[in-house]
Amino acid sequence: MNGTQITLRAGTALSALALAFAAAPQAMAQTTDDQTNAGQTADQTAPAAQAAETAGDIIVTGSRIRRSNFSSPEPLTVISKDEMTQAGFSSVSDALQSTAVTQGSSQINNYYGGYVVDGGTGVNSIGLRGLGATRTLVLLNGHRLSPAGTRGSVGSVDLNSIPDAIVKRIEVLKAGASSIYGSDAVAGVINILTDDSIKGLVLEAQTNVPEVGAGTANRLSASFGAHGDRWHLIGSVDYYNRSSLTIGDTDFARCPIGGYLSGAGTAMGSGDYIDPATGQSKCWSLDNGGLTINTLGVPTRTATPAAGETATAFNRLRPNAAVTGGNTPGYEGVGNYTRTTFDPAMLNEQVVTPLRTYTGFLSGSYDLHALGDAQVYVELLGNRRQSSSLGYRQLTLDYATGSLLVPTMFRSGVFSSATAVSNGQTVAARSFIGYGLLNSSQDVYTYRTAGGIRGNLGLGDWSYDAYGAYSWMRSSYATDTFITSKVAKSLNVVQNTDGSFSCVDSSGGCVAAPAINAASIGGNLSQAYRDYITDTVVGHTKFDEITGAFNVNGSLFKLPGGNAAAALGFEYRHDQLNDQPPIESVNGDMYNLTSATPTVGSDEVWEAYGELNLPLLANLPFVHALTIDGSGRYTHYRSYGGQWTYKGSATYEPVKGFGLRTSYGTSYRAPALFEQYLGATSGFLSGSYDPCDNYATSSNPIIQRNCAAAGLPGTFTQTGSVTVLTAGGAETGLRAETSKNFSAGAVINPVLPGKMGVLSASLDYFSIEVDNEVSRVGASGLLNLCYGSANFPSSSYCNYVTRDANNQLTVQDNYINISTDKRRGWEFDLRYQNRMFGGTFLVDAMVTKYVEQSSRVLDGDALVDANGTIGSPDWTGSLNASYRSGPVTLHYGIDWIKGSSNDRVAKYVATDSDTGIVDQATYELIKDNYYLGTPDYFLHNASIQFDIERYELTMGVRNLFDQMPPSITSGVYSMVGNSPLYSGYDYTGRTFYLNVTARF
Repeated sequence: MNGTQITLRAGTALSALALAFAAAPQAMAQTTDDQTNAGQTADQTAPAAQAAETAGDIIVTGSRIRRSNFSSPEPLTVISKDEMTQAGFSSVSDALQSTAVTQGSSQINNYYGGYVVDGGTGVNSIGLRGLGATRTLVLLNGHRLSPAGTRGSVGSVDLNSIPDAIVKRIEVLKAGASSIYGSDAVAGVINILTDDSIKGLVLEAQTNVPEVGAGTANRLSASFGAHGDRWHLIGSVDYYNRSSLTIGDTDFARCPIGGYLSGAGTAMGSGDYIDPATGQSKCWSLDNGGLTINTLGVPTRTATPAAGETATAFNRLRPNAAVTGGNTPGYEGVGNYTRTTFDPAMLNEQVVTPLRTYTGFLSGSYDLHALGDAQVYVELLGNRRQSSSLGYRQLTLDYATGSLLVPTMFRSGVFSSATAVSNGQTVAARSFIGYGLLNSSQDVYTYRTAGGIRGNLGLGDWSYDAYGAYSWMRSSYATDTFITSKVAKSLNVVQNTDGSFSCVDSSGGCVAAPAINAASIGGNLSQAYRDYITDTVVGHTKFDEITGAFNVNGSLFKLPGGNAAAALGFEYRHDQLNDQPPIESVNGDMYNLTSATPTVGSDEVWEAYGELNLPLLANLPFVHALTIDGSGRYTHYRSYGGQWTYKGSATYEPVKGFGLRTSYGTSYRAPALFEQYLGATSGFLSGSYDPCDNYATSSNPIIQRNCAAAGLPGTFTQTGSVTVLTAGGAETGLRAETSKNFSAGAVINPVLPGKMGVLSASLDYFSIEVDNEVSRVGASGLLNLCYGSANFPSSSYCNYVTRDANNQLTVQDNYINISTDKRRGWEFDLRYQNRMFGGTFLVDAMVTKYVEQSSRVLDGDALVDANGTIGSPDWTGSLNASYRSGPVTLHYGIDWIKGSSNDRVAKYVATDSDTGIVDQATYELIKDNYYLGTPDYFLHNASIQFDIERYELTMGVRNLFDQMPPSITSGVYSMVGNSPLYSGYDYTGRTFYLNVTARF
């Protein structure tokens, strides 16, 4: 499910946008608090600063043409460094992933440590409009940054590699711009701009300390600038460290419960699985975070029931020395709700994973006084990211039928067919052992060297810019894991004369597996055995990117509204990805984890583009200003051939202070390297992901019907794992993506009388439709779509799911072309600034209303709209205010995510993906028995900033009222405790921050 004053000034761009409609450019010089101009407070925004610091024309994100004012025919959000500091963001990554930029769409951040994500654990990425990170272009000073991460699915920029210390502002264009920037600007463009005005040395330190005392983030940095008559040099070094926040550190996640409701109107947890030992709702039940541990799996047999059980036949037993009679002396029978599912070590799993980065940046230029007053420039960027994630692991030991390690009463039974560790024999018994925490870590080095030459062509105001860059990323990823071959060897034993056991094959220091008894089932394993069956396996990923570009731009001829201008250019890009997984993964030797083959591939693209700006009319009755823009690009991939993209836009101001704007464009995106060449992988899901596992107790009548139609009894138990096979799309006929992007809106910037200040506002409608979108559905999603379909077994999703004669499931989860993905909605921005009470008051507001967030997976399917559900909110907003008087600035901000109604989510879950029809029985059952509604979610932040001579001190609080994420019923969404996993929620709680900056 897909995705502030900060002072985040979405409205920052509004005044400037309105100015674009004026007949003559208005001066936008940054002023002090004492200065006013004709009763209007001067705009102290990032665009104003840009215009003031730049001699001559400027380049605006979203265009290649130099302009005499800061203008855009589409919504543009600007975030300044000061605003990030005042809002308490400890990194650029945190600011970009805030609600005001993402409009509530979910992003990959350090909440996802236990999940498989593109780019690997620890990556932070950004995707606009909920369309994913590979469809949002990230630039540094107008030039693209290359992907970084680990494993074979590296395809997007890792925000951790941005040089935080020297960032001056960020410009966010939330509209497609493929014809301007290239194929991956489908949903928008983020341009990160460094501060080239630094003089001397700037030292900065920031700490963010959550009230819970864990998850602290600290940043230390130094930046500098030096200037001469012909040269200019700036640079920075950054150190950032964020410690982990564990489940045990948080109140809301310590005791996840199933949250199942017994009927309409009942309270959360009232129909929960009750722990017989406490009489309370059971924490860590199997349906929310718990794992079967301290339990023995055997063929179904009569056994003494554990306390709280009413059944008499069981295939899961638990050691109990008090049981001395019956068929299973020393063991009692347990069901799904009485078996052991919690180990205190689970509390040490991480809600927020730890991260450490080191970043260096250097930029310089030199004026040649030749070649058209040319300037040679260079940029160097280096970054190292170290991250890790702890995960709790269950160890399953499959003892073969007849094994001497199995108690005599279970030795001849057959619990399941042969598995990867049973040495070709049927399995008599399976020990479900709580093993403990195992670590995975990532070490990522990202480098970029770029430079070029820019100057005048000697043809009027025409200029040129020739640019080239080489970026390379080298990473390693280490995983602590059980080794399948060693576990298998340890289970193949002979008994010695003294009663002990030895491996049949003793090579490699084999240590025999423990015999089945209360101690081994309970996780009491010798250190020698633990050391033998586990190992740290390491993989390596390389990504290289070479880019080159040449651009010319300037005026063409005079029009009634001003000078027509154009830009022309060529670009070249060559990408190469080489991921070499651990040899144990290649050989399928990582027990109950994925296997993978190398992902190796390259592609190159040649592009030619042109852009035209035509100020048609100005200063006429009912036409204060009329401008149209057009652009076109031809893109040719070595892998997917070529195609044209284009874009047209217009701005019309009938009277001064009121303007209309619109744009329409197309895009063409070939699949990323990892989407094309991802090496074939195989992995496993727990058997509990089989929709037919114990389906008689399922709350979904469609699944009950379909599993029965598959010939399975209602008591069917899945004893094996679900095999998941994945491959890149090049071998499966993957097609290139295309999209259409439309926007239309109005901007007002009235001249207010007297000392009423400056007001600007805009309202825009946006619509984007992506066809042939490249994606993966997900194995569990395919299973549920198949067995939850009203058209089972003819559903198109069932083509990816097979069940063999032994009822073992295999899911093909390749990259495929999703038929359609649509996003439509409205954005409203408001900004007001005025002098009052001896200071300057500023308020910004941004509200986004989605009217559609729909998709269909396969041709012929219905569009299913997720709008208004968890992770896809239909309303989001930010309201931010600041007041500056002398050296003191007060700031207050609110982020808002509209909640989801239980009824809306129930309808979405009950909608058949093939037909788009809501299954009424499923809807009624979910609506009455699940709690999936979430309240409106507000995050408040407040700060005070002192700016005294060379020093600046900012202190404040994020999540001022300690707002925790909402609780829902598990089973539908990925969860953190009883809260849905969603980047829009804050899992750290109230956080205090302090920033100190000194300039020398």
